[in-house]
Amino acid sequence: MRDVLLIALFAFLGAAGAGLLGALALRALRHRSVLVSLTVVAVVSVAAMLAGTLAVARAMFLSSHDLTVVTTVCAMAAVVSLATALLLGRWVVARSNALTVAARSFGEGGSFAAPGGGSTAELAALGRELAATSEKLARSRERERALDASRRELVAWISHDLRTPLAGLRAMAEALEDGVAEDPPRYFRQIRTEVDRLNAMVGDLFELSRIHAGALPLSPSRMSVYDLVGDALAGAGPLAREHGVRLVGDPVAEVPVEVDGKEMTRVLGNLLVNAIRHTPADGTVAVAARRDKDEEGDTVVLSVTDGCGGIPEDDLSRVFDTGWRGSRARTPPAGAGLGLAIVRGIVEAHAGRAAVHNVPGGCRFEVVLPAAR
Repeated sequence: MRDVLLIALFAFLGAAGAGLLGALALRALRHRSVLVSLTVVAVVSVAAMLAGTLAVARAMFLSSHDLTVVTTVCAMAAVVSLATALLLGRWVVARSNALTVAARSFGEGGSFAAPGGGSTAELAALGRELAATSEKLARSRERERALDASRRELVAWISHDLRTPLAGLRAMAEALEDGVAEDPPRYFRQIRTEVDRLNAMVGDLFELSRIHAGALPLSPSRMSVYDLVGDALAGAGPLAREHGVRLVGDPVAEVPVEVDGKEMTRVLGNLLVNAIRHTPADGTVAVAARRDKDEEGDTVVLSVTDGCGGIPEDDLSRVFDTGWRGSRARTPPAGAGLGLAIVRGIVEAHAGRAAVHNVPGGCRFEVVLPAAR
Protein backbone atom coordinates (compact mmCIF):
# COMPACT_ATOMS: atom_id res chain seq x y z
CA MET A 1 0.00 0.00 0.00
CA ARG A 2 2.87 2.35 0.85
CA ASP A 3 4.40 1.86 -2.63
CA VAL A 4 1.07 2.65 -4.29
CA LEU A 5 0.76 5.85 -2.28
CA LEU A 6 4.29 6.90 -3.22
CA ILE A 7 3.59 6.24 -6.90
CA ALA A 8 0.37 8.27 -6.66
CA LEU A 9 2.24 11.12 -4.95
CA PHE A 10 5.02 11.26 -7.56
CA ALA A 11 2.47 11.08 -10.39
CA PHE A 12 0.40 13.85 -8.81
CA LEU A 13 3.38 16.12 -8.28
CA GLY A 14 4.55 15.71 -11.87
CA ALA A 15 1.05 16.23 -13.32
CA ALA A 16 0.36 19.17 -10.99
CA GLY A 17 3.45 20.98 -12.24
CA ALA A 18 2.34 20.57 -15.85
CA GLY A 19 -1.19 21.58 -14.93
CA LEU A 20 0.01 24.77 -13.20
CA LEU A 21 2.03 25.78 -16.24
CA GLY A 22 -1.00 25.02 -18.44
CA ALA A 23 -3.27 27.17 -16.25
CA LEU A 24 -0.82 30.08 -16.54
CA ALA A 25 -0.70 29.61 -20.31
CA LEU A 26 -4.51 29.56 -20.57
CA ARG A 27 -4.72 32.75 -18.52
CA ALA A 28 -2.19 34.47 -20.71
CA LEU A 29 -3.97 33.32 -23.90
CA ARG A 30 -7.55 33.75 -22.69
CA HIS A 31 -8.27 36.45 -25.28
CA ARG A 32 -7.10 34.33 -28.18
CA SER A 33 -9.07 31.97 -30.38
CA VAL A 34 -10.73 28.84 -29.02
CA LEU A 35 -8.40 26.90 -31.30
CA VAL A 36 -5.41 28.09 -29.25
CA SER A 37 -7.19 27.21 -26.00
CA LEU A 38 -8.00 23.69 -27.19
CA THR A 39 -4.41 23.21 -28.28
CA VAL A 40 -3.16 24.32 -24.88
CA VAL A 41 -5.60 21.94 -23.16
CA ALA A 42 -4.37 19.02 -25.30
CA VAL A 43 -0.75 19.90 -24.62
CA VAL A 44 -1.39 20.19 -20.88
CA SER A 45 -3.17 16.83 -20.79
CA VAL A 46 -0.32 15.03 -22.52
CA ALA A 47 2.35 16.94 -20.58
CA ALA A 48 0.67 16.10 -17.28
CA MET A 49 0.58 12.43 -18.20
CA LEU A 50 4.19 12.51 -19.40
CA ALA A 51 5.42 14.40 -16.31
CA GLY A 52 3.66 12.01 -13.96
CA THR A 53 4.96 8.99 -15.84
CA LEU A 54 8.53 10.25 -15.91
CA ALA A 55 8.43 11.13 -12.21
CA VAL A 56 7.24 7.64 -11.34
CA ALA A 57 9.73 6.05 -13.76
CA ARG A 58 12.68 7.84 -12.21
CA ALA A 59 11.45 7.00 -8.70
CA MET A 60 11.23 3.34 -9.73
CA PHE A 61 14.73 3.41 -11.31
CA LEU A 62 13.54 2.09 -14.67
CA SER A 63 16.19 1.20 -17.21
CA SER A 64 17.00 3.67 -19.96
CA HIS A 65 15.36 1.36 -22.49
CA ASP A 66 12.11 1.20 -20.56
CA LEU A 67 12.20 4.96 -20.03
CA THR A 68 12.66 5.50 -23.78
CA VAL A 69 9.68 3.24 -24.52
CA VAL A 70 7.49 5.14 -22.06
CA THR A 71 8.59 8.48 -23.49
CA THR A 72 7.92 7.33 -27.06
CA VAL A 73 4.43 6.15 -26.16
CA CYS A 74 3.68 9.50 -24.51
CA ALA A 75 5.05 11.38 -27.53
CA MET A 76 2.79 9.44 -29.91
CA ALA A 77 -0.16 10.16 -27.63
CA ALA A 78 0.79 13.84 -27.71
CA VAL A 79 0.84 13.89 -31.54
CA VAL A 80 -2.60 12.26 -31.78
CA SER A 81 -4.03 14.52 -29.07
CA LEU A 82 -2.71 17.68 -30.72
CA ALA A 83 -4.04 16.63 -34.13
CA THR A 84 -7.44 15.92 -32.64
CA ALA A 85 -7.46 19.22 -30.76
CA LEU A 86 -6.50 21.13 -33.92
CA LEU A 87 -9.25 19.46 -35.96
CA LEU A 88 -11.83 20.09 -33.27
CA GLY A 89 -10.65 23.67 -32.79
CA ARG A 90 -10.79 24.45 -36.53
CA TRP A 91 -14.32 23.01 -36.72
CA VAL A 92 -15.55 24.98 -33.71
CA VAL A 93 -13.92 28.18 -34.98
CA ALA A 94 -15.49 27.71 -38.42
CA ARG A 95 -18.96 27.26 -36.88
CA SER A 96 -18.40 30.23 -34.61
CA ASN A 97 -17.33 32.43 -37.54
CA ALA A 98 -20.39 31.36 -39.54
CA LEU A 99 -22.59 32.26 -36.57
CA THR A 100 -20.86 35.65 -36.30
CA VAL A 101 -21.46 36.40 -39.98
CA ALA A 102 -25.11 35.41 -39.67
CA ALA A 103 -25.54 37.59 -36.57
CA ARG A 104 -24.26 40.68 -38.40
CA SER A 105 -27.65 40.97 -40.11
CA PHE A 106 -29.07 42.23 -36.79
CA GLY A 107 -27.26 45.51 -37.11
CA GLU A 108 -28.36 45.88 -40.74
CA GLY A 109 -32.06 45.52 -39.92
CA GLY A 110 -32.32 42.07 -41.45
CA SER A 111 -33.38 38.74 -40.03
CA PHE A 112 -31.19 36.02 -38.58
CA ALA A 113 -30.84 32.64 -40.25
CA ALA A 114 -28.81 30.00 -38.42
CA PRO A 115 -25.94 28.65 -40.57
CA GLY A 116 -26.35 25.17 -41.93
CA GLY A 117 -24.29 22.16 -40.99
CA GLY A 118 -23.67 20.51 -37.66
CA SER A 119 -22.43 22.37 -34.61
CA THR A 120 -21.92 21.81 -30.93
CA ALA A 121 -24.90 21.80 -28.59
CA GLU A 122 -23.87 25.19 -27.16
CA LEU A 123 -23.52 26.83 -30.58
CA ALA A 124 -26.80 25.28 -31.71
CA ALA A 125 -28.53 26.64 -28.58
CA LEU A 126 -26.99 30.07 -29.25
CA GLY A 127 -28.26 29.93 -32.82
CA ARG A 128 -31.78 29.15 -31.63
CA GLU A 129 -31.66 32.02 -29.15
CA LEU A 130 -30.44 34.39 -31.86
CA ALA A 131 -33.24 33.24 -34.16
CA ALA A 132 -35.81 33.84 -31.43
CA THR A 133 -34.31 37.26 -30.74
CA SER A 134 -34.42 38.02 -34.46
CA GLU A 135 -38.15 37.28 -34.54
CA LYS A 136 -38.73 39.52 -31.52
CA LEU A 137 -36.73 42.32 -33.12
CA ALA A 138 -38.68 41.93 -36.35
CA ARG A 139 -41.97 42.20 -34.47
CA SER A 140 -40.62 45.17 -32.54
CA ARG A 141 -39.55 46.91 -35.75
CA GLU A 142 -42.97 46.23 -37.25
CA ARG A 143 -44.70 47.68 -34.18
CA GLU A 144 -42.37 50.69 -34.31
CA ARG A 145 -43.18 51.29 -37.97
CA ALA A 146 -46.90 50.95 -37.30
CA LEU A 147 -46.65 53.29 -34.31
CA ASP A 148 -44.67 55.82 -36.33
CA ALA A 149 -47.26 55.67 -39.12
CA SER A 150 -50.10 56.11 -36.66
CA ARG A 151 -48.31 59.07 -35.08
CA ARG A 152 -47.94 60.75 -38.46
CA GLU A 153 -51.61 60.15 -39.21
CA LEU A 154 -52.55 61.41 -35.75
CA VAL A 155 -50.56 64.63 -36.22
CA ALA A 156 -52.21 65.22 -39.60
CA TRP A 157 -55.72 64.54 -38.28
CA ILE A 158 -55.23 66.49 -35.05
CA SER A 159 -53.92 69.45 -37.04
CA HIS A 160 -57.04 69.36 -39.22
CA ASP A 161 -59.39 68.90 -36.28
CA LEU A 162 -57.76 71.75 -34.38
CA ARG A 163 -57.74 74.16 -37.29
CA THR A 164 -61.45 73.76 -37.99
CA PRO A 165 -62.81 74.73 -34.54
CA LEU A 166 -60.13 77.38 -34.07
CA ALA A 167 -61.08 79.01 -37.36
CA GLY A 168 -64.74 78.91 -36.31
CA LEU A 169 -63.94 80.37 -32.90
CA ARG A 170 -61.95 83.16 -34.48
CA ALA A 171 -64.73 83.99 -36.94
CA MET A 172 -67.36 84.07 -34.19
CA ALA A 173 -65.13 86.15 -31.93
CA GLU A 174 -64.52 88.66 -34.74
CA ALA A 175 -68.27 88.83 -35.48
CA LEU A 176 -69.03 89.50 -31.83
CA GLU A 177 -66.23 92.05 -31.60
CA ASP A 178 -67.44 93.91 -34.70
CA GLY A 179 -71.03 93.81 -33.50
CA VAL A 180 -72.29 92.09 -36.65
CA ALA A 181 -73.51 88.90 -34.91
CA GLU A 182 -77.27 88.63 -35.44
CA ASP A 183 -77.79 86.28 -32.47
CA PRO A 184 -74.99 86.74 -29.88
CA PRO A 185 -76.40 84.15 -27.40
CA ARG A 186 -76.27 81.49 -30.12
CA TYR A 187 -72.67 82.47 -30.88
CA PHE A 188 -71.78 82.17 -27.19
CA ARG A 189 -73.34 78.71 -27.02
CA GLN A 190 -71.46 77.63 -30.12
CA ILE A 191 -68.20 78.98 -28.74
CA ARG A 192 -68.72 77.02 -25.54
CA THR A 193 -69.48 73.86 -27.52
CA GLU A 194 -66.28 74.22 -29.55
CA VAL A 195 -64.22 74.94 -26.44
CA ASP A 196 -65.63 71.84 -24.73
CA ARG A 197 -64.74 69.74 -27.75
CA LEU A 198 -61.21 71.14 -27.83
CA ASN A 199 -60.88 70.50 -24.10
CA ALA A 200 -61.99 66.89 -24.56
CA MET A 201 -59.48 66.43 -27.38
CA VAL A 202 -56.63 67.81 -25.28
CA GLY A 203 -57.70 65.58 -22.39
CA ASP A 204 -57.59 62.52 -24.65
CA LEU A 205 -54.12 63.47 -25.89
CA PHE A 206 -52.89 63.87 -22.31
CA GLU A 207 -54.38 60.51 -21.30
CA LEU A 208 -52.83 58.78 -24.30
CA SER A 209 -49.42 60.32 -23.61
CA ARG A 210 -49.54 58.98 -20.03
CA ILE A 211 -50.49 55.52 -21.32
CA HIS A 212 -47.63 55.45 -23.84
CA ALA A 213 -45.20 56.68 -21.18
CA GLY A 214 -46.33 53.95 -18.77
CA ALA A 215 -47.29 56.63 -16.26
CA LEU A 216 -51.01 55.95 -16.03
CA PRO A 217 -51.86 56.02 -12.30
CA LEU A 218 -54.20 53.21 -11.27
CA SER A 219 -56.03 52.75 -7.99
CA PRO A 220 -57.52 49.26 -8.30
CA SER A 221 -60.27 48.15 -5.98
CA ARG A 222 -62.60 45.18 -5.84
CA MET A 223 -65.97 45.88 -7.48
CA SER A 224 -68.75 44.12 -9.35
CA VAL A 225 -68.97 44.09 -13.12
CA TYR A 226 -72.70 44.70 -12.68
CA ASP A 227 -72.00 48.12 -11.16
CA LEU A 228 -69.50 49.03 -13.88
CA VAL A 229 -71.96 48.24 -16.67
CA GLY A 230 -74.78 50.05 -14.87
CA ASP A 231 -72.72 53.24 -14.49
CA ALA A 232 -71.60 53.13 -18.13
CA LEU A 233 -75.19 52.66 -19.40
CA ALA A 234 -76.42 55.54 -17.26
CA GLY A 235 -73.70 57.83 -18.59
CA ALA A 236 -74.34 56.94 -22.26
CA GLY A 237 -78.14 57.16 -21.98
CA PRO A 238 -78.52 60.83 -23.03
CA LEU A 239 -76.30 60.39 -26.11
CA ALA A 240 -78.24 57.27 -27.12
CA ARG A 241 -81.57 59.11 -26.85
CA GLU A 242 -80.17 62.01 -28.89
CA HIS A 243 -79.19 59.61 -31.69
CA GLY A 244 -82.34 57.53 -31.43
CA VAL A 245 -80.39 54.40 -30.46
CA ARG A 246 -81.66 51.79 -28.01
CA LEU A 247 -79.33 50.71 -25.24
CA VAL A 248 -79.81 47.11 -24.17
CA GLY A 249 -78.17 45.60 -21.14
CA ASP A 250 -78.04 41.84 -21.54
CA PRO A 251 -77.93 39.75 -18.35
CA VAL A 252 -74.78 40.78 -16.52
CA ALA A 253 -73.23 38.40 -14.03
CA GLU A 254 -72.21 39.93 -10.73
CA VAL A 255 -68.59 38.89 -11.13
CA PRO A 256 -65.96 40.72 -9.04
CA VAL A 257 -62.97 42.34 -10.72
CA GLU A 258 -59.96 44.21 -9.38
CA VAL A 259 -59.85 47.41 -11.47
CA ASP A 260 -59.63 51.16 -11.27
CA GLY A 261 -63.30 52.09 -11.37
CA LYS A 262 -62.76 55.51 -12.94
CA GLU A 263 -60.53 54.26 -15.75
CA MET A 264 -62.65 51.19 -16.47
CA THR A 265 -65.80 53.35 -16.60
CA ARG A 266 -63.99 55.44 -19.20
CA VAL A 267 -63.24 52.30 -21.19
CA LEU A 268 -66.90 51.27 -21.30
CA GLY A 269 -67.96 54.87 -21.93
CA ASN A 270 -65.62 55.18 -24.94
CA LEU A 271 -66.89 51.90 -26.36
CA LEU A 272 -70.52 52.93 -25.90
CA VAL A 273 -70.00 56.37 -27.42
CA ASN A 274 -68.21 54.82 -30.39
CA ALA A 275 -71.00 52.25 -30.83
CA ILE A 276 -73.81 54.83 -30.56
CA ARG A 277 -72.23 57.19 -33.09
CA HIS A 278 -71.81 54.42 -35.65
CA THR A 279 -75.23 52.81 -35.17
CA PRO A 280 -78.06 54.21 -37.30
CA ALA A 281 -81.23 55.62 -35.71
CA ASP A 282 -83.61 52.96 -34.38
CA GLY A 283 -80.60 50.66 -34.05
CA THR A 284 -79.54 48.79 -30.93
CA VAL A 285 -76.37 48.79 -28.86
CA ALA A 286 -76.09 45.82 -26.50
CA VAL A 287 -73.80 45.53 -23.48
CA ALA A 288 -73.07 42.17 -21.87
CA ALA A 289 -70.69 40.63 -19.36
CA ARG A 290 -69.88 37.00 -18.68
CA ARG A 291 -67.38 34.89 -16.84
CA ASP A 292 -65.00 32.86 -18.97
CA LYS A 293 -61.87 30.77 -18.67
CA ASP A 294 -58.82 30.63 -20.90
CA GLU A 295 -55.22 29.49 -20.67
CA GLU A 296 -54.46 32.39 -18.32
CA GLY A 297 -57.18 31.48 -15.82
CA ASP A 298 -60.59 32.88 -14.90
CA THR A 299 -61.51 36.00 -16.86
CA VAL A 300 -64.39 38.43 -17.24
CA VAL A 301 -65.47 39.37 -20.77
CA LEU A 302 -67.24 42.72 -21.25
CA SER A 303 -68.73 43.21 -24.71
CA VAL A 304 -70.40 46.07 -26.59
CA THR A 305 -72.25 45.09 -29.78
CA ASP A 306 -73.37 47.78 -32.25
CA GLY A 307 -75.20 47.97 -35.58
CA CYS A 308 -72.53 49.75 -37.63
CA GLY A 309 -72.74 47.22 -40.45
CA GLY A 310 -69.31 45.78 -39.80
CA ILE A 311 -65.68 46.83 -40.24
CA PRO A 312 -63.67 45.90 -43.37
CA GLU A 313 -61.45 42.93 -42.68
CA ASP A 314 -58.34 44.90 -43.65
CA ASP A 315 -59.12 47.47 -40.95
CA LEU A 316 -59.88 45.10 -38.07
CA SER A 317 -56.24 44.92 -37.02
CA ARG A 318 -55.96 48.73 -36.98
CA VAL A 319 -59.07 49.62 -35.03
CA PHE A 320 -57.17 50.20 -31.77
CA ASP A 321 -54.29 52.08 -33.41
CA THR A 322 -53.71 55.68 -32.40
CA GLY A 323 -55.55 58.04 -34.76
CA TRP A 324 -57.51 55.36 -36.65
CA ARG A 325 -61.01 56.48 -37.59
CA GLY A 326 -61.88 54.47 -40.67
CA SER A 327 -62.49 55.68 -44.19
CA ARG A 328 -65.89 57.20 -43.38
CA ALA A 329 -64.81 59.08 -40.26
CA ARG A 330 -62.90 62.12 -41.44
CA THR A 331 -65.19 64.84 -40.11
CA PRO A 332 -64.66 66.58 -36.75
CA PRO A 333 -67.73 65.03 -35.04
CA ALA A 334 -66.06 61.65 -35.37
CA GLY A 335 -63.37 62.73 -32.92
CA ALA A 336 -59.62 62.51 -33.16
CA GLY A 337 -59.45 58.73 -33.31
CA LEU A 338 -58.06 58.43 -29.79
CA GLY A 339 -60.94 56.76 -27.93
CA LEU A 340 -60.22 53.17 -28.92
CA ALA A 341 -56.45 53.63 -28.49
CA ILE A 342 -57.15 54.83 -24.94
CA VAL A 343 -59.39 51.80 -24.41
CA ARG A 344 -56.61 49.40 -25.36
CA GLY A 345 -54.03 51.26 -23.25
CA ILE A 346 -56.18 51.24 -20.12
CA VAL A 347 -57.19 47.60 -20.56
CA GLU A 348 -53.58 46.47 -21.08
CA ALA A 349 -52.58 48.46 -17.98
CA HIS A 350 -55.04 46.19 -16.12
CA ALA A 351 -53.30 43.06 -17.54
CA GLY A 352 -56.22 42.53 -19.92
CA ARG A 353 -56.74 42.71 -23.66
CA ALA A 354 -59.15 44.37 -26.08
CA ALA A 355 -60.45 42.86 -29.31
CA VAL A 356 -63.05 43.46 -32.00
CA HIS A 357 -65.00 40.99 -34.16
CA ASN A 358 -67.54 41.41 -36.92
CA VAL A 359 -71.01 40.02 -36.18
CA PRO A 360 -74.16 40.00 -38.34
CA GLY A 361 -75.20 43.62 -38.82
CA GLY A 362 -72.34 45.19 -36.90
CA CYS A 363 -69.32 44.44 -34.73
CA ARG A 364 -68.60 43.44 -31.17
CA PHE A 365 -65.88 45.01 -29.03
CA GLU A 366 -64.67 42.82 -26.20
CA VAL A 367 -62.65 43.64 -23.12
CA VAL A 368 -61.12 40.64 -21.32
CA LEU A 369 -60.03 41.22 -17.71
CA PRO A 370 -58.67 38.87 -15.05
CA ALA A 371 -61.37 37.86 -12.59
CA ALA A 372 -60.78 38.84 -8.97
CA ARG A 373 -60.00 35.95 -6.62
